[in-house]
Amino acid sequence: MKKTLKTVAIAAATMITTGAFASVTSNMENPLYTPKSGEFYSKTGLGLMYKKSDHTNAMRKKGTAGDPEFPVYRATEDFGYGFSDSLTGYVSLGYTHNGDIDRRGMHRGRLGLNYRVVETLENFVWDIYGEGYLSGVSPMKGSYGVDGFTYKNFSNGRWGAVFGTKIGKKWSKLTTSMFFEYLQTIGNHNNEIDVTAIPTFTTVDKIAVDLKSTNETTIGINAFYQTNDRWSFGGGFRFVEHSDNGVKSVHTKLNTPAEIGTAKMLLAQTKDMDDGWHEYIVSGVLANQVTDYLQLALVGEYTFDFSHPNSQNGTDVKMELGVRANVRF
Repeated sequence: MKKTLKTVAIAAATMITTGAFASVTSNMENPLYTPKSGEFYSKTGLGLMYKKSDHTNAMRKKGTAGDPEFPVYRATEDFGYGFSDSLTGYVSLGYTHNGDIDRRGMHRGRLGLNYRVVETLENFVWDIYGEGYLSGVSPMKGSYGVDGFTYKNFSNGRWGAVFGTKIGKKWSKLTTSMFFEYLQTIGNHNNEIDVTAIPTFTTVDKIAVDLKSTNETTIGINAFYQTNDRWSFGGGFRFVEHSDNGVKSVHTKLNTPAEIGTAKMLLAQTKDMDDGWHEYIVSGVLANQVTDYLQLALVGEYTFDFSHPNSQNGTDVKMELGVRANVRF
């Protein structure tokens, strides 16, 4: 009996190991990479994007349907720390500057924990992660005029939470993985909307509105190949679906019947903004391990998207090329 129990215990330890050894890979571009216990990592990216707006009702109303937008500058920073071989804490930030449409600001802000639930001796991995959504750090800014609503930054002004899970396996040189994540935001009035272009607003220049909550679902797959100790490359595909925005009420106190009447009209138009979208994103990376602790990568993305009639996110062309410097210390 003791011998049988010992055999079962050894088999179980062989099949599933949690936190007993380091990550399946030290390549920071590998989709299954996590830092070792006590190790920091930093991923700093700079990108250049070319966009061509699509022909939604919103873009036609603004007279910008089919217009190119270039250059769009993008910067990203991911920083993490291995609390153990199984638990990683990280922050992910992104900033975009688009001069052609006078829109700039943080496009990504997340603070999270990743836990490696399973890692077998055969290099099969299962991770779960949770993140705080940080877009509420800055208000959503925009303006309302005769051509409708115009976004002025990339923050939606909302706080929220993300839950995700990832599975993958590493063979000798090839790694494959897939993931799923769900984002839920919390509606609030953290926004500033310039209404000076509407003549009936005579006592206020800006208003805040109570927005509905939104959600976003992402599904993705990745493949990565380690050619040798220095060179590696990979590709990925992900699908993103983002729900419509909606306005529940005007939060700012209005002072005249004309302002109140205009606000009611705007609420009727924006109760359901019909501005959601879904994206199909193809990505690629080519990486060179310069030293044991420094890696440089060339990264690229091309996005196919389909937007609802009032969306300002849709494009006929959307592609980005950039570089990334990865450091472990």
